[in-house]
Amino acid sequence: MAVSNTSSTSNVAGFTNPPANGTSSSTSVTGASTSIANNFDQFLTLLTTQLKNQSPLDPLDTNQFTAQLVQFAGVEQQLKTNDTLSTLLTLNKAATTTQAVGFIGSTITADGTTSQLSGGAAEWKVNMPRGGSANITIKNASGAVVQTYTTGLTAGDQTYVWDGTTSVGTKAPDGQYSITIDARDISGQQITAKTEIKGVVDGIDLSGDTPMLKIGGISVAIDKVKTVIRAQKDA
Repeated sequence: MAVSNTSSTSNVAGFTNPPANGTSSSTSVTGASTSIANNFDQFLTLLTTQLKNQSPLDPLDTNQFTAQLVQFAGVEQQLKTNDTLSTLLTLNKAATTTQAVGFIGSTITADGTTSQLSGGAAEWKVNMPRGGSANITIKNASGAVVQTYTTGLTAGDQTYVWDGTTSVGTKAPDGQYSITIDARDISGQQITAKTEIKGVVDGIDLSGDTPMLKIGGISVAIDKVKTVIRAQKDA
């Protein structure tokens, strides 16, 4: 163990069209666009039939005809809007994926309490509002306590490193471990120590709507990343 300081839905001619939702996936937008297109074709067929079969003695009411044309234009505009939205969502996902791939090989810190023990070390970044002492508890993925420490922590950011040694002196296997910190200042008053995880991004998960960075078996959302240290390339 070591501690070190660091720096409206619309209705057209009786057909209901689903609204475009900016937060939906591209698949949802495509489905909505298909539904609107089907209604669009039905509307066109209905309007054409009305024009062909109108009675010369009782022609189609001008106001009604105008209203239907306005609704017709509204459907067409909604189709174009959905197509544009679908394209924007696709481009946004591609950009986010490209950004995520760029993290591979970089060391990051992110909000969290679970770190990966690998090669005899698991790291957390700890921020103390004031200096004092802390009771630190390390638990494995099953929630069992494997180690407890009492140590001093200074004010500000610092890195806490656990070497994998358990409370019985054996070495814990590589895997995911969580940290809990019960901290108090020099006067004995309880204070909150904020924790962040630290590790090297070794992959990304693209199975969901949002790409997730992988540190061993730990998943980290991009918006949780606090700092990034790029891997240095060989000269």
